[in-house]
Amino acid sequence: MNSTEYFTDFDSLVESLNTFPSASQHFHDRAVERQRQLTKPEGSLGKLETLAIWLASWQRQDSPRLGNVRTLIFAGNHGVTAQGVSMFPVSVTSQMVKNFEVGGAAINQLCKAYGSQLSVVALDLDQPTHDITKQCAMNDQECLEAVNRGWAAIPDEVDLLLLGEMGIGNTTISAALCQGLFGEEPDCWVGPGTGLDEPGLLRKKSVVAEVLELHRHVVGKPLEVLCALGGREQAAIVGAVLRARQRSIPVILDGYICCAAASVLGAIDRTLLDHCQFAHCSREPGHRKLLEKLGREAILDLDLRLGEGSGAALALGILRGAVACHNGMASFKEAGVDKKIRCE
Repeated sequence: MNSTEYFTDFDSLVESLNTFPSASQHFHDRAVERQRQLTKPEGSLGKLETLAIWLASWQRQDSPRLGNVRTLIFAGNHGVTAQGVSMFPVSVTSQMVKNFEVGGAAINQLCKAYGSQLSVVALDLDQPTHDITKQCAMNDQECLEAVNRGWAAIPDEVDLLLLGEMGIGNTTISAALCQGLFGEEPDCWVGPGTGLDEPGLLRKKSVVAEVLELHRHVVGKPLEVLCALGGREQAAIVGAVLRARQRSIPVILDGYICCAAASVLGAIDRTLLDHCQFAHCSREPGHRKLLEKLGREAILDLDLRLGEGSGAALALGILRGAVACHNGMASFKEAGVDKKIRCE
């Protein structure tokens, strides 16, 4: 697929997965060698080193760059909110989108602080997905349309993509997605979301259990799980992750909802997420379990549970530190420093 093509069906999506590039081993090896020559004990910058090497290998250049970073927030609404799974009405989704657009949200401040442009894609907020306690959230065509909108949202020139979301009810959707993809019981995946009390949390767990019983025929089938249980913003995140992979753009995924969406691809093949880093491990209990299932570690663990790309923007600050050290430090030879000191 090129930049003007879209997925017409799920068969074409699956067929495309074998055509996407991997990281450059050449630039990976060159970045590893540069790290060995910098004026520090080898490995002493820990994850800063591995992040710089990861960026260089996906950007396919000796000096990774973060001059053009874009944060994309996808917003969607969910019919399952009719079951009382959130403290807030669906109207809050569109209200928060307006807040993003005028610069009043946390993500606006974090993007300014760490140097990222912000774009918001609202996905038919006046038409929530169907209530998944009664029927599939989306049919195939609706799901593909959302995937394609995520695919089309990636800018022409970008060094790093940060993905986030907004959608009242989407922690319930994410818990259902995770259970549909990886099994386990609702207790493993369901958390308080926006702050449910204990009775609310029990109701939410009951809803997810009911949903998985109704849709048990899709369990373990990633793309069918996305259609039956997902949201438009989750499907759009899948499309954005795929488009970024096609263009070898490194991606930072935000919290539980964003990672649950991307895990649809990880459940097909873990390597489909090799161009992604996981920004943080949120307070939503299912997120830590999800990272374990995917075999990934988060960059940060700051007790966050806001969403809207906030953790991804904070992780950008860490990556900027990694790039500054990788590109700017002197080598032992340049600094006239002995690489190894003998102990007499």
